[in-house]
Amino acid sequence: MGALAARADQADWPRQTDHDRGVLTLKAAPGRIVSTSPSLTGLLLAIGAPLEASAATTVGRLTDESGFFRQWAEIAHARGVRTLYPNLDFDMEALLIAGPDLVVGSSTGADSLLPYLAEIEAQGLPTLVLDYSKTSWQSLARILGRATGHEAGADTAIAEFDRRAAQAAARLGPSGRAVSIVGYDIAGTYSIGRSESPQADVLRALGLTVTPLPEALRGAVTRVSNMDFISRETLSAAIAEDTVILLGADDSDVAAFMADPLLANLPAVQKGQVYPMGLSSFRVDYYSALEMIATLETALTA
Repeated sequence: MGALAARADQADWPRQTDHDRGVLTLKAAPGRIVSTSPSLTGLLLAIGAPLEASAATTVGRLTDESGFFRQWAEIAHARGVRTLYPNLDFDMEALLIAGPDLVVGSSTGADSLLPYLAEIEAQGLPTLVLDYSKTSWQSLARILGRATGHEAGADTAIAEFDRRAAQAAARLGPSGRAVSIVGYDIAGTYSIGRSESPQADVLRALGLTVTPLPEALRGAVTRVSNMDFISRETLSAAIAEDTVILLGADDSDVAAFMADPLLANLPAVQKGQVYPMGLSSFRVDYYSALEMIATLETALTA
């Protein structure tokens, strides 16, 4: 995509960027970036930033054989991005060997950099820390664009997403259709999507309205992120709409949901209105957002 054409104008440096741990000041545009968060790596690739290496997560159905997320793995390999360390197993020595002039990391999730931040900063490595769980990918892309001098790349990625979303929304028909986002048996957990979340932002761009957990069940929530986590026994009562979109799911997950006896009386099940959001929707970046659009456009117009 055209983001690779973006280049930092050295006349704009030094510059400051606000992030989760304060303000980062860089004297010059970084030329050797490493990412300790696979959830942010896709955005660095999307804006055309000079990414040298990325941490890899545990190999599974969401990744390729190297532990890179499938939605951007091919692009990363084509650009020569190396594995910084596997299985999100933080490795300070590997970080120092990579010799970055900017470290990008997360303040949340299994790849959180916060436990190691003091050690990294003691080595004099400029570090940008972001929370991907509560911030839209577009906002994250703009922050990363600002920090790396690739604002034009961020603008290009956002414009392409907007174009594809508008195209799909036109096919889906009148806006306002209410849906429930459901996390079904994801590593043994069950959850309801919040109306303000990265996933809900993508659905909203398609003209869909996300209905959150009913307030009457707020006391049943066991954990909160971009989803409200509840017990399996509470799930049926927690699904408010006749259309269900399954987070991080494919057709096999839809089949399992439809076959669950605890959910048999749900209107969405009885009407056959349960759809996958796509495996890569678990973490939203530019590439997974485009995959979400394609998956939902196909499912909802079938």
